[in-house]
Order: sequence, then structure tokens, then C-alpha cells
Amino acid sequence: MIRITEIKLPLEHKPGDIAAAVIKKLGINVADLVEYTIFKRGVDARKANAILLAYTLDVTVKGEAKVLAKLSRDPHVKLAPDTSYQFVANAPANLQTRPVVVGLGPSGLFAALILAQSGFKPLVLERGKAVRERTKDTFNFWRKSELNTESNVQFGEGGAGTFSDGKLYSQIKDPKHYGRKVLNEFVKAGAPEEILYVSHPHIGTFRLVGMVEKMRETIIALGGEIRFESRVDDIETGNNNQVQALVLANGERIAATHVILAVGHSARDTFEMLHKRGIYIEAKPFSIGFRIEHPQSLIDNARHGPNAQHPILGAADYKLVHHASNGRSVYSFCMCPGGTVVASASEAGCVVTNGMSQYSRNERNANAGIVVGITPEVDFPGDPLAGMALQRKWEHQAYVLGGGNYQAPGQLVGDFLANQPSTQFGEVLPSYTPGVHLTNLDSALPEYAISAIREAIPQFAKQIKGFDMADAILTGVETRTSSPIRIKRNDDDLQSINTKGLYPTGEGAGYAGGILSAGVDGIRAAEAVALSILNAD
Repeated sequence: MIRITEIKLPLEHKPGDIAAAVIKKLGINVADLVEYTIFKRGVDARKANAILLAYTLDVTVKGEAKVLAKLSRDPHVKLAPDTSYQFVANAPANLQTRPVVVGLGPSGLFAALILAQSGFKPLVLERGKAVRERTKDTFNFWRKSELNTESNVQFGEGGAGTFSDGKLYSQIKDPKHYGRKVLNEFVKAGAPEEILYVSHPHIGTFRLVGMVEKMRETIIALGGEIRFESRVDDIETGNNNQVQALVLANGERIAATHVILAVGHSARDTFEMLHKRGIYIEAKPFSIGFRIEHPQSLIDNARHGPNAQHPILGAADYKLVHHASNGRSVYSFCMCPGGTVVASASEAGCVVTNGMSQYSRNERNANAGIVVGITPEVDFPGDPLAGMALQRKWEHQAYVLGGGNYQAPGQLVGDFLANQPSTQFGEVLPSYTPGVHLTNLDSALPEYAISAIREAIPQFAKQIKGFDMADAILTGVETRTSSPIRIKRNDDDLQSINTKGLYPTGEGAGYAGGILSAGVDGIRAAEAVALSILNAD
């Protein structure tokens, strides 16, 4: 099979135009084209008045070898790679060691799935509830301000990504095509097939709920066991710092020698336990900022011009970066077209924001994090958990500024730029529930972050016309952009550098940043565990 890249056609091209472009590109006769499939479809929107669709195609032709030889110097015509997933190990018939996966977010979910598909019958321990029960608790917080600290946007089956835009793209290097395995499994579980080829695939919260349930059923059908409301409060180690057992919150002790730790970026009590136990942790950079909301129509018109709201293009997104004069980088994070700002606290007395979209992306507002990068060397030196303490500080400050009832502090962009408190909403009504309390956000973040964001917003308006509209809304605070720590592991076997049998995985361990990369990291951890068990047995 031949892979052709960079086939560009007008947005309104006819169905037969793809085949015609293939025939022209390869210099073949119509009869020589057997079939083609779309591997990837991107959008070239650099010119809003002349938007193009950019295709990567997998093509079957007669006389393939001759065609490839003829076009050997063309970088856009190559032999298509094999992207099918290859299992590295199958469990022996007399399996003596049962692996344990802690956490059932994207990383833990795919770690457990791969282990189950390989015959290792994993035990999965999830501190939160099953996804539908968890959804009820989360909606209850949004509607009634009643926070369940064990069942919320951060904790429970599906992980934090369940209440998000469901983005399925990343910039990780993936030479073994693990990302394709993630996408294929999602399609099997009910995701639309378009996620296999659109350039920026997403699923949305409601679809993710059903998909997570189906994947759980697959794991169980293959011999795996999943236990909810089973928080791990301690890890016991023996000789040579080898993991021996896990201790649950209810006192139960579970013997274990291979533990995949996929707890997510908000498991602060777990991080504290690991640090106390002497498991190596180091602070890592992350970002802090606000959520910004504009009318989605403003973003559509700025990005797509006369093609705004075209069904193929859908709701427009953006990606922005500004290097501020104080040395800070300000950038858009987790942009959610046609979505809502969601309450994402997991601790009492704290306010945290995030963004979420449904598959349709048809809500009135667009939102994104506008965040500032911070580093342990400059902003929270010393203790490996200092970044976590910094998050708590500003999340609690947001709780106070919002009125102490889980409302979020907010400010109109025009007032923020003028450094004056907001008193009433304008054209843009905030989507955050339990509600937004208008105030002055000047004290909601460190001065360096406030000044950098104030400088960045007018600069962003040079790329997105109207980005600095006076009635746009800033809502605070966004602090969970990524884990504040890294549970360092070996590059070869993926085990903790000082604790054998412990496999730190995914976002919480500092090795992923989103659903797709977390799923890929979970697959890698599962393979490492499978090979270790096979070699030991």
C-alpha cells in the first residue's frame, strides 16, 4: 500500500476529486487505482477566503513497485507503514503474579486493557466511583455546590479527561503507532470513526461516558477485576525497595509486586504518601492562569471568515503564544470550541476551573485557558511538593475571592486590562456553574502572571480579531494544567528509579499531557509490566 501526503483540495471539492488527485499524483491510469482510504484529513486555514483540506491517503494500485520506484524521490509518496498494534507478550498458562493498576483514567484504562488483552487479568483500584455515579456527583457539585472530594471532575472512572473536550491529539513522538491503538479501541467502544482521520479529533463528555463503560466491560470479560471506591493509602516495600503490597483506605492489604501507578495530576494525598515513603519525586514545571470566554461566533469569523460555521470546519479553535516582557510565556491551553467552563475542584475550600465541550460543540461560548508557565527553579524552589502547595494557595484564594461558596471569581477583559473591578456582565455571559462572582482578579494570581496576561491579551487580538473585546470574561483560576511533580522512572523498564515493581504512568507521574498521550503511556507501562512478569515467571 502507498501513502500519499499533502493532497490539497478546496473545501467544497466533489467526491470524485480525491481519486482524480491520486491518479494525477501517481501518474497512473484510472483502471490502475484499486482503492484509497483517508488516513488523515487536516485543514489549511491560513487564508480564510481560500480554506483547503489537506489529505493523507493510503492507496492500493496495480503495479505498486513500479509506481514507488518511479516516484522514489518524491517525499510525499512512500510505502505506507504498518500501524497495527503488536502485543509484546502473552501471559503464561501458570501465571503466578497478578499486576495491579492504580487509577482508571486514560492511562490506567489502557494499561489495564492491554494487560487484559494479553491474558494478565489485572486488578484495577480506582479511588472514585464508576463513571455514571461519578457524573451524578459532579453535576450535583455544579448545581448545588456540594463537593464530594472522592468523586468529582478529577477523581473517578475515566479520569479528568472525561469532563473535557475529549481531545485526541498530541505532539508526542509515537514511532510504534500506539496512538493508533488508542484511537482504534475508542472506535470499538463507540467513538465516531472520524477520529481515525480528522486532524484534531475530539469526542466530548457524553460520548466518553459510554465508551469508558464499554472498555471496562471488555477488561472484565477478559478476566480483569475493577474495584471502585478503593483508594490506595500506602505502598509497602521490602528488600531492595521492591513493592510488596498496597494498603487501602479501609485497611485492606493487597499483595502486589507489579503496580502501575496511574493516579492523575490531582492525587495530592497520594503524592504526599509517596514522598513520605521515600519514593523519588521531583518538582516539575506547570502553568497557572484563567479561563477566557468569547462568543464562539467571534472565533469562527476570525478564523474561518466567510466559511464560518461550515459543517466540515465546525466550531473554530485557536492556539496562541506570547513571550511577555517580564520573561514569562503566556499561551492558550485546552481550547474548547462551543463549550463551557467547568468547576474542577477536588479539595474543600478551593476553586479550580477547566474547559469542557460536547461532541457537537454547539454552546454559545468558546473558552480556553490563558496560562503562564512557571518553574520550580524560579517560582517554587526546594521541596518536591512545593508546586502542589502553590496550586492550593491560589485555588483557596480563588475560593475566597469568589465568595466562599464555590462560585468562581471573574472579571470582564476590558476591566482586567484597566485594572478595575467588574460590576456587571456585558454581552458574554459566563458558563461556569455554580456561578461567577464579579470582582478584580488582580490578587487572584502572582503579580508576574497578572502582568504577563495583561500584556498578552492585546497581542492575541492581533491574531484573533476581537480577542480583547471588553465584554469577554476571565474566570479564575486554572492551576491543573499538568502535574506539579514527576515520579521519576527509568527510561528502559519504566520502573521508579528507586522502587522496584512501581511503574509511574501518565499525567500524574509527569509523563503525559492529555487523553491520547496518557493512553499511549499506559500502553507502554502495560508492556513493561508484561515483559517483567514473563521474564520473572
